[in-house]
Amino acid sequence: MNRSAHETVIRPVISEKSIVQSQLGKYTFEVHPDASKIEIAAAVAVLFTVKVAEVNVLTTKAKSTRGTLSRSPFPGKTTPWRKAVITLAPGEKIQFFEGV
Repeated sequence: MNRSAHETVIRPVISEKSIVQSQLGKYTFEVHPDASKIEIAAAVAVLFTVKVAEVNVLTTKAKSTRGTLSRSPFPGKTTPWRKAVITLAPGEKIQFFEGV
């Protein structure tokens, strides 16, 4: 659509799994819920000046937050969000993830 690159790619996902994958050339980002794979690839290419080889997208589902863990008697849900795993072309790196 008419989203900017900053609106398409919301934030990088920093976890143990994403750090291990970044050493293999795969980087994980939270993305806009309506963004397509083509929009995501273009946004990452513009933001980090890299060549994107592949984009895999998945939506995490909302989880229930009722019970002793949330310490609340009222039911609720976490927010569902969409993430993209970006595979870069061989030899490409994103410097943001190298310092983590």
